[in-house]
Amino acid sequence: MSVKINQLEVENVKRIKAVKVEPTPSGLTLIGGRNQQGKTSVLDAIAWALGGNSFRPSSAKRDGSVIPPTINMKLSNGLIVERKGKNSDLKVIDPSGQKGGQQLLNEFVEQLALDLPKFMRANSKEKANTLLQIIGVGDQLYELEKNEAELYNKRHAIGQIADQKTKFAKEQPYYEDAPKELVSASALIQQQQEILAQNGENQRKRDNLAKIEEASKNIQKQIDDLLQRQAIILADLEVARKSALDLHDESTEELERNINQIEEINIKVRANMDKDKAEDDAREYQNQYEELTSQLTNVRKQKLDLLQDADLPLPELSVEDGELTYKGKKWDSMSGSEQLKVSVAIVRKLNPKCGFVLIDKLEAMDMDTLKEFGVWLEQEGLQAIATRVSTGPECEIIIEDGYVKGEEQMQDAPQWKEGEF
Repeated sequence: MSVKINQLEVENVKRIKAVKVEPTPSGLTLIGGRNQQGKTSVLDAIAWALGGNSFRPSSAKRDGSVIPPTINMKLSNGLIVERKGKNSDLKVIDPSGQKGGQQLLNEFVEQLALDLPKFMRANSKEKANTLLQIIGVGDQLYELEKNEAELYNKRHAIGQIADQKTKFAKEQPYYEDAPKELVSASALIQQQQEILAQNGENQRKRDNLAKIEEASKNIQKQIDDLLQRQAIILADLEVARKSALDLHDESTEELERNINQIEEINIKVRANMDKDKAEDDAREYQNQYEELTSQLTNVRKQKLDLLQDADLPLPELSVEDGELTYKGKKWDSMSGSEQLKVSVAIVRKLNPKCGFVLIDKLEAMDMDTLKEFGVWLEQEGLQAIATRVSTGPECEIIIEDGYVKGEEQMQDAPQWKEGEF
């Protein structure tokens, strides 16, 4: 059961002369009035009574009063909290009459409930860390976000390299007519030498034919004397002629041209090889980029699942990129009422035993938003004591010149006795 404020009596604190307040148990209790009448002094008195001397106002005693500040408060758990006397000493009495102190109050009083603006003024990261602390997933989310950041940075670097490689590959020239492998000058020269050797052999055979033909002519002249040799020479002649018919000289013109153009050809081949390599590199980095994207998506899903499964103070409350979000909006994009609702819900979650929260200056809320906020507080079983510069009907209590308007105003009203209401 959360602890709430049942009754409050304050005397001579800041601008307050004498005020008695009985807040609504659940919902919104609005304390209204014009400026500098003592509205905020009521909240300061509550914070001082419950939060300790760190909440003591710098000028706690009302100007012009000879009587020290006095605060009496009755809580829903039966405790009576008093501050009175020259030093405004704290006294906490439980229902059985046993006395306690600030340590007893600290068990159920959340410091941020007494100073809600402290949470609202915190930066986005501090708000997010507060939420993660109370739902118990801060360490896990920190590791996931660290992993996410590393993957994102790595993917970003890989993506830049992939883009550079792709651009470089596109800029490389490519020659369709170039061979796939580099051309070797020595291989071409060897081919040329082999052809020249073959051509030399052919020339030797032609020279042999010429010699035989010349011999034939001589033999013809001496045919009468060389009849015996004629048959042999004619046979040799026939063989030589047949051998010469099948001979074919190959041209070395193309090889000579290739030898002369070998460097030009190899430039094209190297260019093609460079382009192929650049395209392979680009594909490799693109594959790495896609793999990192898949890993990044998985980490982000783990983050989402982690927060969805957590016991959040409000539905649709989350942490994205290290910042608090509500309904998909970051803090600076939330309306004033949304910021207030989120703050109250988180403060309550910090210490569920604390059933109340103090809110100063609700002037910015219109009537419909005030009503909606009050209904939400009732649904949540929360007590909010707030101030507003207004004397309208939305304010249950109006403070005027240090008193509750409508009640008897006694400038020198006697101090309440200990525990008296």
